[in-house]
Amino acid sequence: MSSTELPSAPPASVLPKAVSVRVAEGERLRSVGLPGVTLKIRSRPPAREGLEPALYVHGLGGSSQNWSALMALLDGVVDSEAVDLPGFGDSPPPDDGDYSVTAHARAVIRYLDASARGPVHLLGNSLGGAVSTRVAAVRPDLVRTLTLVSPALPELRIQRTAVPTGLLGVPGVAALFSRFTREWTAEQRVRGVTALCYGDPGRVAPESFQHAVEEMERRLRLPYFWDAMTRSARGLVNAYTLGGQHGLWRQAERVLAPTLLVYGGRDQLVGFRMAQRSARAFRDSRLLTLPDAGHVAMMEYPETVATAFRELLAETRAPDAGTGAGPAAERAGSVDAGS
Repeated sequence: MSSTELPSAPPASVLPKAVSVRVAEGERLRSVGLPGVTLKIRSRPPAREGLEPALYVHGLGGSSQNWSALMALLDGVVDSEAVDLPGFGDSPPPDDGDYSVTAHARAVIRYLDASARGPVHLLGNSLGGAVSTRVAAVRPDLVRTLTLVSPALPELRIQRTAVPTGLLGVPGVAALFSRFTREWTAEQRVRGVTALCYGDPGRVAPESFQHAVEEMERRLRLPYFWDAMTRSARGLVNAYTLGGQHGLWRQAERVLAPTLLVYGGRDQLVGFRMAQRSARAFRDSRLLTLPDAGHVAMMEYPETVATAFRELLAETRAPDAGTGAGPAAERAGSVDAGS
């Protein structure tokens, strides 16, 4: 093994028992075994029978907990479930150690096929946005609508603030960073993450911050923490370089589902300038721009995102929905929403 490479994570069967992950009031967490992966699924009991299903997919370094606030606001609107991608949240690593965007998309597809919940309203953030785009492109039968919050789609000019995250995918960098930050407390790490991901870190409530510190402490005890981060970052960078039919922008153009795009004006990881390109790429898109939001608008402004999602559902359920009201560029509406 090279001294600059992280070791592969041990098989899930021999992983140590970690501290229990937090489950908020009104939520449930269950384990689902699938070929090659075991996924933890966070859900809320549906408010009533007959609600259409929704599935939420988190970003790099995140977990299903990133969607808790939005899920609670959508009680009575959809039957909500959020997935912990393999190696994140409470899900163990995949058996084959594959953390590519395609592998994450395959895990989501396997879950939807096994649960027979499709078609679902699919929501993704950051890496989860790239994963959800791929799912919607290759399995349109599984996706009723698509909502992407700061999706990690390829950019020619990466923001300087996003470079360190991308460098995690370079062999040896994660190991060096791990050694360099060995003395950092979980609180210091969480402050760094919130400063990077939030447009205004001051919006994080003290209770939420403390929960995030406890979750960081739990994750740092996991032997595969850095392996999952490194390989997923590398998988995302690799996906950026794919061309042809497998390129993420080409797949965005193939998405048939009505799509809501949410971009933050203070996003340090996904360029705000990509909003208009996304609106043109997705053929049936609506664009919500939040000037004061950062990378995780569904956590910063959950009420605003919930309202936009309800409007998407109302529009797509209208009698004349899906009849094709002109070119995608004309249908893509842009709404600026402040704080």
